[in-house]
Amino acid sequence: MKKNLLLLTLFLLVLYSCKKETKPETGNKNNTLPVKNVKTDSVNHFSEQQPASFNSGKKPSDLVPAGYEIQYDAKGDLNLDGQTDIALIIRKKDDTLAARKMLILLKNKDQTYCLYKTSDSVLSDEYNEAGYKMHDPEDISIKEGDLHIDLYDAGPYGNQFSQFRYMDGELILIYLETYNMGAGSHSALFYQPLKGKVTHELINTMEEEMPSKSETIFIKKEKYVFETASPDVIVRKIYDKVDG
Repeated sequence: MKKNLLLLTLFLLVLYSCKKETKPETGNKNNTLPVKNVKTDSVNHFSEQQPASFNSGKKPSDLVPAGYEIQYDAKGDLNLDGQTDIALIIRKKDDTLAARKMLILLKNKDQTYCLYKTSDSVLSDEYNEAGYKMHDPEDISIKEGDLHIDLYDAGPYGNQFSQFRYMDGELILIYLETYNMGAGSHSALFYQPLKGKVTHELINTMEEEMPSKSETIFIKKEKYVFETASPDVIVRKIYDKVDG
């Protein structure tokens, strides 16, 4: 009798143990909420989705893309907030003939820099197809809140001076000047896009006294922003209007 009672007790213990192991879990062992499936391409990529102005660094070189080097730089207070901002011209390290970029870095109050504007078109190519340097010297500067890009050439490409101003959070082209020396004449162009004012001067070098002729016309007012402005393209458009 005692033997049968002992066997029955062992049987019940084994049965209870099996039921405990196969019982489904109704809670989380770590007392945490279950994790939902999230698309990683739409979450946790804040810095990648924000505009370039959110990029920041402790020094200007921190904001230069990989594979590029600084060719020229200029310092000055561009947005007139009392901080020294920086303009950079950068080029590829392994291909100095490639198109260059220009970066505008604004300085924050904590002495870091933020990438404010980038342009792939505001600079003329450094070399032509034959490997000839198109402008020499080249100079950039920030004076009294204006960004100046000055390109010089005594040859066929002439001089080109561009001036941009920080206005209502944008960098706007306010002045463009060119001077070219051709066969028999010298030509100068002075353009103020926001006013639509164009002055064209032509000097006749075929005559001893080199007489000059100046004409001022007014065309449609234009707003060219730093990111997409191409002075080369703008100059060609203006000359088409002047010659037409």
